Amino acid sequence: MERRPVAAVGAFVVQDGKVLLVRRSNPPGRMKWSLPGGRMRFGERAASAVVREVLEETGLEVEVRRVVDVVDVFWRDDEGSVIEHFVIVDFDCQVVGGSLVAGSDALEVGWFEPDEVRELDMTESTKAFLEEHFLRERHRTPAKS
Repeated sequence: MERRPVAAVGAFVVQDGKVLLVRRSNPPGRMKWSLPGGRMRFGERAASAVVREVLEETGLEVEVRRVVDVVDVFWRDDEGSVIEHFVIVDFDCQVVGGSLVAGSDALEVGWFEPDEVRELDMTESTKAFLEEHFLRERHRTPAKS
């Protein structure tokens, strides 16, 4: 059987200088902090998937502004063999409604300042993404479209 990458989405939401993160309740990345997001459903548009995932995980309604990044994430077993390959489209989103509450795939959810982010146990892909797009001074506030 041929293995294929899994299409997924992530939401980069910054408000008042803080980034929205969720602590995952399911693998991969269980117990670690990451951007809200997840797998796309068959026939679902990427922008619709990220709106759905954010609502399910955080209780917040978001509006998609633009694509920020596309990343490949490889999960490996103890021997180093790739067991899962995700292609994640990360979107810049803004909150337009809802109330913050940990949902179906999240143990916790919260807003974090840059100094707080550096102390969290995050997935490697989240750490790299935030270093590039949030923790560098010039990227703290995404451009509005």
